[in-house]
Amino acid sequence: MPLEGIKVLELARTLAGPISGQLLGDLGAEVIKVEQPEIGDESRRFIPPEWNGESCYFLSSNRNKKSITLNLKTEQGRNIIYEIIKDTDILIENFRTGATEKLGTDYQTLKKINPRLIYLSVSGFGRTGPEKYRAGYDLLLQGYSGLMSTTGELGIPYKVGPSIADMSAGILGAFGVLAALLARDKTGEGQFVDCSLLDSQIMMLNYLATSYFATGSSPEPMGQAHNSLVPYQVFKARDKNIILAVGNDSLWVKLCKAMGWGDLLEIEEYRTNQSRVANREKLVPILSERLGQLTSEEICHTLDQTGVPCGPINSVGDAVTSPQAVARNMMVEINHPIVKNLVTPAFPVKLSATPATVRQHPPLLGEHTEEVLSTLGLGKEEIAMMRREGVI
Repeated sequence: MPLEGIKVLELARTLAGPISGQLLGDLGAEVIKVEQPEIGDESRRFIPPEWNGESCYFLSSNRNKKSITLNLKTEQGRNIIYEIIKDTDILIENFRTGATEKLGTDYQTLKKINPRLIYLSVSGFGRTGPEKYRAGYDLLLQGYSGLMSTTGELGIPYKVGPSIADMSAGILGAFGVLAALLARDKTGEGQFVDCSLLDSQIMMLNYLATSYFATGSSPEPMGQAHNSLVPYQVFKARDKNIILAVGNDSLWVKLCKAMGWGDLLEIEEYRTNQSRVANREKLVPILSERLGQLTSEEICHTLDQTGVPCGPINSVGDAVTSPQAVARNMMVEINHPIVKNLVTPAFPVKLSATPATVRQHPPLLGEHTEEVLSTLGLGKEEIAMMRREGVI
């Protein structure tokens, strides 16, 4: 596998950091997740939803990991971290800024033990700047980053349904780690990888951010429409809502010809996308009235034949059980000691020669503590004493 032989120590919890760890684990890395004794990752208690008493939140973000419990506030607990870090390639943490220094698990301390260590630090606002000490949660960063100001109706901001700030930061964190691994092959040295929810969402703004500097004005929410393309939005068919995504002038011509709307092709105001955007207030009601007379199946069948992008607004259930998602193996079944037939979203990228795999169910709290500690040369009696003393 791509990351076979790579060892990851995960000191992260909730979502962003654990997603990074899960992606690396899917690609073959050995991931050891460190959790607080008796308490564990707080996402274990993010209920509802649950499956046989287990948090769906935790189950979806922690496969391909081993779980050990360790009290990092004890000297013995820290010493175990120092021992593990000697042959660790990657460390992932998402504590508040300053917390790792107090615990003695910061990059400057650990790189003295292992100069080849790649240290991924995931935070809400980043480890530099005037707001580096602020706590960061997905909802907070969706708002702070400007994302929510572009989502929903004017004056009524909406959050994105999934935890997009956490998820994108986790994905980009793993991306940064892979780049650092390539760099280490050239230099022989590890490095500090600083990844924040804020930075990930600023990147996600993409052309909306660029347009601010171009125009001096912040983009406003467009509801279910698009500020740069027309028609590119939700329309109501006779039976249900559909998406119509006409992304260029060629598709506009195909749409009108397929639907028998030759009259619209004769109107100069609708000839180019730029002119359609300028005249959306006149064009969209015309399209809405015409599409509203047809069923969603009639519309989609006709447009699918000509290559005009259109489709239904699926529920989550419709999407994950759709023939295309099934054909793409996008849901994976995992053997779990408590949740029988556990199903979670699979690794989303298909590698032809070295595909991602699921080798380990999302671990029970501390399931692998004795296994990992024994590899450090600790005996059963010593491990039992550590348990009695609250170290593990």
